[in-house]
Amino acid sequence: MLLSEIVRNLGLALAALVGAALAWRKLTPELRQAGTAASQAELARRSHVMELFNRAAGQLGDERLEVRLAAIYVLREIGRDFPDLADPVFELLQAHLRERRSDYGEADPPIDVRAIIEALRGRILNDEPSGQS
Repeated sequence: MLLSEIVRNLGLALAALVGAALAWRKLTPELRQAGTAASQAELARRSHVMELFNRAAGQLGDERLEVRLAAIYVLREIGRDFPDLADPVFELLQAHLRERRSDYGEADPPIDVRAIIEALRGRILNDEPSGQS
């Protein structure tokens, strides 16, 4: 009786191991395919963001205020959502401000210039270590 229970338990354990191995073998390609799909989705997203970045960079010099503002807001969001693109966005906005440098006298700068200044200020405040302001 005791021997038959040992044999039965060993048989069940062996069957469980074989089942687990077969399940793993079946899942491995599916897991790899899911990882590949996720990588492709991330590449497509990055490509879309780079297209937005390039379009917004070109629109900074547009004569229409609403187009320039939209470009500034798109660039600001790209800098927030993609930390690895924050530096290029920051540098692009700084360069745009340098190119548009004017003396406004007593008047406030145009709204698009103020939007760039706010975006840059937000970036600078986010980069400061805790406890400093």
